[in-house]
Amino acid sequence: MTTAALWSIQETASYLRLPVGTLYQWRYRKTGPRSYKVGRHLRYDPAEVRAWLAKQVG
Repeated sequence: MTTAALWSIQETASYLRLPVGTLYQWRYRKTGPRSYKVGRHLRYDPAEVRAWLAKQVG
């Protein structure tokens, strides 16, 4: 994980142009980009999201 600011689930959904519910489903099914639980909140590392997306399209 990088030291850059982590994205919220809303920011990640916006970047991927997906509904937030899709990210919750992917987390439940253990698919999609890796997420982290910070307190009660889900966070995503932008570098990991970009790397995951690159694997999906490439």
